[in-house]
Amino acid sequence: MKVIFLEDVKGRGKKGDIKDVPDGYANNFLIKNHKAEPATKKNVAVSNAKKKAEARDAAEEKAAAEDLKAKLEDDASVLELTAKAGNDGRLFGAVSSKQVVEAAQSQLGLKLDKRKMDMKEPIRALGYTNIKIKLHKDVEATLRVHVAEK
Repeated sequence: MKVIFLEDVKGRGKKGDIKDVPDGYANNFLIKNHKAEPATKKNVAVSNAKKKAEARDAAEEKAAAEDLKAKLEDDASVLELTAKAGNDGRLFGAVSSKQVVEAAQSQLGLKLDKRKMDMKEPIRALGYTNIKIKLHKDVEATLRVHVAEK
């Protein structure tokens, strides 16, 4: 019996796959537990339409991430932050990812997620710093941050 998987089933198939499985397994387990549905013409057409819609949404999401990357990596988009520092250029305290996100919101008008920033530790010195930001699984941008003395 041909079925369309509605969710991943270990050892059998992934969501959206159309596979031939034994009749008893299909009727008594997959269809009964809403893990699959029979592969009728109507169900196959609906499944294909869902796949196309998901692909279109993924493409739009990636395009939006590419646009945001272009804005972040533009030469004019450098975040300016100020902090108290000592004579040797080291900060009293540090600049955290939260402060970088707030500065991006106020200065550039961009909403970023601090969890997607690749800051292993906060900024502790004056000057320019590049921060990598994961915008999408295929798109990574570099944000320039300038920390100046107060």
